[in-house]
Amino acid sequence: MAPYALPDHGSNGGSISAYLLNRAKPHLPPWLGVGAAGLAGALGNWRWGDSAAAGVGLTLASVALSGATWWIGRSTSAQRRLHSAITVASGSAWVTAACLAGPTAGPLDDLYLMGGPALALSWNVRMLLRTSDASGESGDKGLLEKVGLARAQIGAAKVEPNRVTAPVALEPGEQTNDDVTKSLARLASALDLPRNAVRYTPDPGSERRGELVIVPEDMLTEVVEWEGPSNVGGSIAEPLVLGRYDDGAPLLIWLPGDPDAGRNSTHILVAGGTGSGKGDTALNLLTEVLSRRDVIVWFSDPKMFQDFATLRPALDWAAEGGASTELMVAAVEAVIPARTRWLGAHGYRQWVPEAADVQNSREHTCRPDGTVCGCAGMPFLVTWFEEAANTLRALGDDAFTGIAQEARSAGVSLIVSLQRPSYDQMSTSTRASLPSVIALGCDARDEGFALPETVIDAGAHPGAWGNRRPGYCYVVSPGIDEARYPSPGRTRRFTTRVVPVLEQLAAWVEHNGATADPVTAGAASSVAGRAYTGRTTDDTDTAPRPVGLRAVPEEDDMEYGGLLVDPEDADIDPEVELPEAEEGDDAPIFGQEAGHKPSPEEARRLFAQVLEEFEDEGRMVVGPKDFTDWCDRHQLSRSWVSLRLKEAAQEGRLDATNTTGRWRIVPTLTAA
Repeated sequence: MAPYALPDHGSNGGSISAYLLNRAKPHLPPWLGVGAAGLAGALGNWRWGDSAAAGVGLTLASVALSGATWWIGRSTSAQRRLHSAITVASGSAWVTAACLAGPTAGPLDDLYLMGGPALALSWNVRMLLRTSDASGESGDKGLLEKVGLARAQIGAAKVEPNRVTAPVALEPGEQTNDDVTKSLARLASALDLPRNAVRYTPDPGSERRGELVIVPEDMLTEVVEWEGPSNVGGSIAEPLVLGRYDDGAPLLIWLPGDPDAGRNSTHILVAGGTGSGKGDTALNLLTEVLSRRDVIVWFSDPKMFQDFATLRPALDWAAEGGASTELMVAAVEAVIPARTRWLGAHGYRQWVPEAADVQNSREHTCRPDGTVCGCAGMPFLVTWFEEAANTLRALGDDAFTGIAQEARSAGVSLIVSLQRPSYDQMSTSTRASLPSVIALGCDARDEGFALPETVIDAGAHPGAWGNRRPGYCYVVSPGIDEARYPSPGRTRRFTTRVVPVLEQLAAWVEHNGATADPVTAGAASSVAGRAYTGRTTDDTDTAPRPVGLRAVPEEDDMEYGGLLVDPEDADIDPEVELPEAEEGDDAPIFGQEAGHKPSPEEARRLFAQVLEEFEDEGRMVVGPKDFTDWCDRHQLSRSWVSLRLKEAAQEGRLDATNTTGRWRIVPTLTAA
């Protein structure tokens, strides 16, 4: 679990030499041709210097080669055809003269030393100017003509490993960036590449300029397994490494904002169809978050933590869906103003890593006199709702709207994971408040729900993957270069072999991870009561140990009370004779009067008592159906319970939730 580091590309000297050699290679062929002509003249003179027949043959060959060049160049532009013919004619004439008279005879050597470099340089100049040649001599011209961009010009390309970036200038008044976007599929076809290998990023300041990006080889086909977090013990403000892009660059994402870099804090939508690798993507992100020293995680999973059971001990709060998730949503809504108030009182306009430390600075003190306050730090809070479609169905499609709109300034990041973020599952206000998205493979009809239209127009196409390429994704988030938005990436894969590493990570978090600050814990407890306990840090043992696994006890250590014997029957001697029948043994057990119906005063007392019992159990969200057994036991109707619920809400003992007929128990104040 070593920190992530970029690959070492060697010293600066080696990089400069490699760069110069790479830039010089395209210009070497003309000079190699000049050298070959001089060598041919010297060897020809040694072989045929005194042969009249060779002179005739060389002259005819020179004329034939010049004519063939002129004929072959008929399909090219007139300038290129003439330039090629002159070059071949001059070179073949000099070689013929050098073979017959000698390369140093008369003016031949001077002609070689002056004419050879001149011809080579003419071709070098032509290569430098070819991209801006108005006559259309560029080799890219034919390609652009095929895709309907005949008058567009491509500038000098920037060549990187498995990535070519070229500026594009379109015909003024005739072409726009939309024309390039519509031509991407035809361009990919002309280059024999997949659709998402060709992307176009328009220039925000121009409607006729942009950058064309071509990735000739898909480097994501190789599956990379997860080996551990990238930066154990680092800050949550540092980048989270999720995988790699198709050109090999690391796939990074940030959660907190950075005022120095001008980056805002963000919420994330994780969207992908069944089989798209959403579970592995979530594990990549969750392990990166948990491995940081200044963050706590509240996690809801209606699937009972099927994929995240090993990491559950590392969570500050875990909810399994239903009422517990409803309670967590209410708690998040409550902690946002409390955290914002604390940050503002300590001089923070947004959460930064310094806010997680003890406040020992005069610059960040809550005391009016300016003295150091020494308040406990406030860790960053990640609230994660896995399979959020279940929660949205239960609480309404705008359940997260308020959180998404207000949480970022409070040092809270919302992560919502679901398969299809369509308008019938999530409100448009909530979707608009989730600025970041990790879009995995999906149905082609759902692309517009996951990615912004501009990213799709630039070449992103998650619908092409479906569930055939697990882990492939597009990432749109603050801090990422916008040119990267349409670039596909792939997250790392989790297998059963990584379970021991996950156990070590959970143990590390238990011993070294952050715990909730008093402000966050107090606000959560004021809503959730005993249902929120938080996670305590155990500093007695610093050695990582497996978490979530229980050792199987040895057989000698196990105590048996008999095979399938209830504890209350463990002392019965099976050899003793049964006692004689007594009076009343034959009285019927069932069908008798169950007891008296309580008086109104007694019923209200019993109702207050059952609310306390629910609070003690951590069941903080209730409705009439939760009182079914209680009503049967006390011969009370559900309508009576509904009236009592409304009365308790008026008295402040209950608080209404977003769901009709569901109430949240307001925790009772206990003596300090």
